[in-house]
Amino acid sequence: MRKYNKNTNELEAAVCNCCGKSMKIQNGMLLEGICSVDTTWGYFSGKDLEKHEFDLCEECYDRITASFAVPPKISEDMEG
Repeated sequence: MRKYNKNTNELEAAVCNCCGKSMKIQNGMLLEGICSVDTTWGYFSGKDLEKHEFDLCEECYDRITASFAVPPKISEDMEG
């Protein structure tokens, strides 16, 4: 989860929800990879309209996605 300064809205802390690892932050900038999930469940789920948010460090992301029956689609992001 991420924590922001209420006055400046600058990122103060980020923690992996899976393993509890504190992420490196300098001057409000995250200095390592993080997977952020932000989803709102629909009407036909058991979590109608609940919003779920969490962050994963790169190691936890790799461990979790390695167990997927269908791997995530991976492509290169071409910033333009």
